[in-house]
Amino acid sequence: MPKLKTHSGAKKRFKLTKSGKVKRAHAFKSHILTKKDTKRGRRLRSGTYADVTNVETIKKMIPYK
Repeated sequence: MPKLKTHSGAKKRFKLTKSGKVKRAHAFKSHILTKKDTKRGRRLRSGTYADVTNVETIKKMIPYK
């Protein structure tokens, strides 16, 4: 069986935990932060887990993580 290529965008955005969950960062945190209130900025800082419906797809994109 040939080796699989890792999706370049996915490898930068997702990490796998030991239990197999997919960790991700929140979106909307890179620019135009002045109009977003401080409380929202703090909430976006913390990471979260990818939705169950997307986990299978993400894991296919990062086969060797």
